[in-house]
Amino acid sequence: MTSPYRAIFQAPGSKGFFVAGVVGRMPLSMLGIGIVTMMSQLSGRYNMAGALAAILALSGALLSPYTSRLVDRHGQRRVLGPAVAVTVLAIFAFLLLVELGAPDWTLFVCVAAAGVTPSLGNMTRARWSELYRDSPLMHTAFSLESVFDEVVFIVGPILSIGLCTVWFPAAGPLLAALFLALGGYLLVAQRATEPPPHPREAQAGPTALRSTGLRVLVGTFAAIGVVFGAVDVATVAFAEEQGHKAAASLVLAAYALGSCLAGIVFGMLSPKGPAHRRFLLGVGFMALTTLLPALAGNLWFLAAALFVSSMAVAPTLVTAMSLVERFVPRGQLTEGMTWTSTGLTLGVSVGASLAGAVIDSSGARTAFLLPASAAVAALGIALLGHRRLRSASAPPEPHAHPSAPDAEPSAHRT
Repeated sequence: MTSPYRAIFQAPGSKGFFVAGVVGRMPLSMLGIGIVTMMSQLSGRYNMAGALAAILALSGALLSPYTSRLVDRHGQRRVLGPAVAVTVLAIFAFLLLVELGAPDWTLFVCVAAAGVTPSLGNMTRARWSELYRDSPLMHTAFSLESVFDEVVFIVGPILSIGLCTVWFPAAGPLLAALFLALGGYLLVAQRATEPPPHPREAQAGPTALRSTGLRVLVGTFAAIGVVFGAVDVATVAFAEEQGHKAAASLVLAAYALGSCLAGIVFGMLSPKGPAHRRFLLGVGFMALTTLLPALAGNLWFLAAALFVSSMAVAPTLVTAMSLVERFVPRGQLTEGMTWTSTGLTLGVSVGASLAGAVIDSSGARTAFLLPASAAVAALGIALLGHRRLRSASAPPEPHAHPSAPDAEPSAHRT
């Protein structure tokens, strides 16, 4: 059953860029929560801490698609290296300015500049696509990437909060910057697996969002992001109402664990049927099961409900990435994947804010109706755009890569 995962690492260089991508994406889950923890410890200003984290997320959501477009056009080495350097220097400057007691506006400038680096996970997905385009092995590779996205979001906050509280307040953001620097350097140093750049004339327009199918996915991802953001905040509030606030991290770990396990199993299978239909089924299952947490009367029931509802997450996101690969030209693949991440990030920010307002007015149990409603909205967007998803799902152009051994379809069936 594990043979597909062994097979994807037969290509030379695949292990190296995969590890680099895992290390380099740690700041996604460490930096924002690290800034919140640090600022709350140093000044007790939770409003300032939350505003800084919000600007960081908004900056990344707005800037990273354009940085990714430059990556598609000029190559990962020429763009990702300078982008990582800007982000790392911005984080260091932020930490120094906090230590010096600089004006608040300078801190906002630093965190805004830190959003320029795109997701290294999308950089590695682009490399997998170059290796295994038109092979079932790409499905396995994308599944593995989604699993480690979940792992990063389990480990990262625990590590960042723990370092900030046990060691010194700036330890979490500092380690996040070091992870980014190391992962970025390791990735750009591996030139053999880097996708070739696609110059301006090879791209199909000013932005990958010209694809109607991609726009449907981004809208669906934004609604799914509301689910994630609202669940996180509502879970913490529910645990506090139950008198066990510290248990919220374990409940949220169960939420991520369900997605991890589903992603691992999904990567071992050979999915049947059109990808757009599997995507609709995944969003539909998510809409149905996200109603369960609203029925929770205790933390045990909530953990079980979140575990079940999360089992649709990784398979749905993996299928969506496969659709992106079909919707956009090869010269805009990284940008296309990054736009889905942008939709997800914006949705998370909106979901967290709305959930906080609902909790203040009506309590945590009522707040779980928000992610349920957002999941239904995601299904509605996907259904309304069904024709565009289907029409855009034409088979991609044939592609073979000389360094992708055992890439025949029969080699990946379980």
